[in-house]
Amino acid sequence: MPHAKLTIDIPDHTWIGDISTAHPELSFQVITSIPGEGSGIGLVRLTAADPLPIITEIQERDSVETLELLWKHDDEALLQIQTTNPLPLLAVWRAGVPLKMPFDIQDGEATWDVTTSTTRLSSLRDQLDDLGIGFSIEHVREIDASQADRLLTDRQQEVLLAAVDAGYYRAPREATLGDVADGLGVATATCSDVLHRAEGHVIHWFVDEHVAV
Repeated sequence: MPHAKLTIDIPDHTWIGDISTAHPELSFQVITSIPGEGSGIGLVRLTAADPLPIITEIQERDSVETLELLWKHDDEALLQIQTTNPLPLLAVWRAGVPLKMPFDIQDGEATWDVTTSTTRLSSLRDQLDDLGIGFSIEHVREIDASQADRLLTDRQQEVLLAAVDAGYYRAPREATLGDVADGLGVATATCSDVLHRAEGHVIHWFVDEHVAV
């Protein structure tokens, strides 16, 4: 079962491709989407120094049927957008490939992570080619059942990311294990146990992926 990371060239004739290329400093994050043949709906987080002019620019695009501003705070805004031109997500929909969400778009490029069958990954490549969408494959790795079993649980991810954000892994350390536990509102022993398990999974993954035995 292959896991692939791709960089997608967003076509200029799509609203998000045009705007992200014209404003390379902007960051779009597609939280979720529902693509289809004739239209698509997406939940998109926009990060910009001033989101309001960009939102106005999006609304003026012919392919944007509706735009709803769900919330805005400082340099971020959450938008629900319906478009008549859902490229390149149309390629994913046609190929039947589950696309990991969220994914980022900046300066006309999107980064995709997909885990699917070899046949469907090949179909995705064909669909991108048929639609004239440029792409490059960063890597393709095989994931077997034993590797999938070692993936982090949601709780392990939460604790590990909290430790990273707190500076627990920096040298010198900027936070103790107790600090991480306090930030999560759990006992230090509980935090230590979850973090130890997460670290073990990450180490095993690294050895399996990168060290030849």
